[in-house]
Amino acid sequence: MRIKNLIVFGTRPEAIKMAPLIKEFEKHTDVFETKVCITAQHREMLDQVVDFFDIVPDYDMDLMKPNQNLYSLTADIITGLKPFLEKFKPDYVYVHGDTTTTMASSIAAFYSGAQVCHIEAGLRTFDKRSPFPEEMNRSITGRVTDYHFAPTTTAKENLIKENIPKDQIEITGNTVIDALQLSIEKLSHSDFENTEVKMLKDTWNPEKRLILVTGHRRENHGQGFIDICNALAEIAKKHDDVQIIYPVHLNPNVQKPVYEILENIENIKLISPLSYPGFVWLMNRSHLIITDSGGVQEEAPSLGKPVLVMRDTTERPEAVEAGTVILTGTDTKKIVMEADRLLNSKDAYDKMSLRHNPYGDGRACERIVKFMKNKL
Repeated sequence: MRIKNLIVFGTRPEAIKMAPLIKEFEKHTDVFETKVCITAQHREMLDQVVDFFDIVPDYDMDLMKPNQNLYSLTADIITGLKPFLEKFKPDYVYVHGDTTTTMASSIAAFYSGAQVCHIEAGLRTFDKRSPFPEEMNRSITGRVTDYHFAPTTTAKENLIKENIPKDQIEITGNTVIDALQLSIEKLSHSDFENTEVKMLKDTWNPEKRLILVTGHRRENHGQGFIDICNALAEIAKKHDDVQIIYPVHLNPNVQKPVYEILENIENIKLISPLSYPGFVWLMNRSHLIITDSGGVQEEAPSLGKPVLVMRDTTERPEAVEAGTVILTGTDTKKIVMEADRLLNSKDAYDKMSLRHNPYGDGRACERIVKFMKNKL
């Protein structure tokens, strides 16, 4: 009798990092029956990733609503998962990271009697308000998890400090590196060129050094984004050999300052949010990345791209320690200073770009499946 796995995710970052795990379990159908449930906490951006990786969900909760909030989303996920859990009766439920889907799904799985497996476990800032609500989501998930798949030694140490038994923790590396390698391989095939990649080829100026920018964090809304935009404007004006491409998040709190401050600067291109393959294509061609994203901190070092992180804290201290990213917060002067240093000094740039990526070798999913098989 095969072991029943249910893999649950609801946002684009989760889908990216769970896709290679789904593919790895598909290699072991003699041992595991694996089904996929999506909450669709984020609909359109999630669908792009699912399509790119050729994943067909078994259950689609389709929960995204206009103006949804954390209260209703949490309740809808817990109650919505109940019939799926009762019908399939999984032995293990796999959740990823730190989203509301992660936290609510882990609670629902715990209520059902299934064992919870947490991918990318053990990340901590130790500040429950930063990032919000992610820090509490992953901490709560950790309390009901049975097996913790930690991407790094630091993550494992965080869990041990929380009295998690060592035999329930496995260091695997981060599955995002597995996903990145799969994506680069797929994008390198001559027959892959979707409409978005064609658009990016028309937007990108290969004669200029590309700075890729992303930003969306709640804690940066307001003055934070104004300061970020002022920094980008200053960088663009000081370096006419640079092109800044900024896929602008759809949140009005992001769009308003971005378009008001940056829209009419010649070497800044503001574009619509990108699908995952489009973003990987652009990231692979960038010279420098400025972001408040968590996943980019893990992906970019594999491509040799230095990263300025527009956050005051990070749950990924390994990248800071390894020297592959620099925390700047939203301080205009610090963002400009660090960008200037990397743009003006080849030695400073090479020192960051050639550092070892602390987040793995692209075999995280293989290690997860091997660990689960050894538990049988």
